[in-house]
Amino acid sequence: MQRPAQPAISQRRIASTIVACSAAGGVALLLGTLALWAHYGTAVFFEMLASGIAACF
Repeated sequence: MQRPAQPAISQRRIASTIVACSAAGGVALLLGTLALWAHYGTAVFFEMLASGIAACF
């Protein structure tokens, strides 16, 4: 009987590093959003987002 193929340890380490970096990036994005919201308030914050999205197009 053949054993099922298991990913190498280095592949597991790379995958867990990617997941950890993605989670850290998500947390940083959330903290940045909350900081802008606290600094500028809701109305100005949404105006900045709308103008930023409009500038992309």
